[in-house]
Amino acid sequence: MSNPVRYFIADIHLADNEPDGYMGITAGFLSFLNTLPDNCELYILGDLFDYWVGDDVKTNIQQQTALALQALSKRHIKKYFVHGNRDFLLGKRYAQQCDMILLPEINCLPNQEKNIVFLHGDLLCIDDLQYQKFRKAMHNRWLQKLFLLLPRFVRLKIAAKLRQKSSLHNQTKSEFIMDVNQQAVVEVMIEHNADIMVHGHTHKPATHYFQIEGNRATRIVLGAWHDGVTYIKQEQNSNTLALYNHSFK
Repeated sequence: MSNPVRYFIADIHLADNEPDGYMGITAGFLSFLNTLPDNCELYILGDLFDYWVGDDVKTNIQQQTALALQALSKRHIKKYFVHGNRDFLLGKRYAQQCDMILLPEINCLPNQEKNIVFLHGDLLCIDDLQYQKFRKAMHNRWLQKLFLLLPRFVRLKIAAKLRQKSSLHNQTKSEFIMDVNQQAVVEVMIEHNADIMVHGHTHKPATHYFQIEGNRATRIVLGAWHDGVTYIKQEQNSNTLALYNHSFK
């Protein structure tokens, strides 16, 4: 089966308030984009930005990122985006600026006789009932429309408070609750006839091997970009994926 070189990334968490004068997330991300080979495919599995309150709020990092992603099109690099829990409001207007394609929550790519299923990953954390309840509310289309009608400064204040509240809650939650539920993983893979799953969200980069109905299955988890570059690569005409982690240089 023929496929182009594919890259998967997630949880970059770009923000305007990064300290200057060191090789941080923004510089590392832009450098990573420059290293991509021509004619490849880039799949961004959510949380590209640390927060998103509407396509009409134009920050420096959003503009810089749009220009960098758009420039990849000149090298025939296709870009795909799956919403994360931080940037689920990123819309068609900004996607067009980046020349990238918005994808649904769960997606598949053909891989030999089965599929690679990929998603952000928060849907799999079903043991975190509090988060799933919040997620359901935040994905209500009417609530989203009402939020986007608010003045920009109000949206920014709400987003800051929600991030602060989330950080405090996560400090008291167990690692088990915030991780994916294995049964949820299996159910998604069976539903989509997949033997490989790729996701982010948990910030726990690793490759997990297990069995589904007697057959080998693989789950590869992307890390966050707090300390360095982390990505998954599938070579051209290959059926396997590999996880890479590099510190910022």
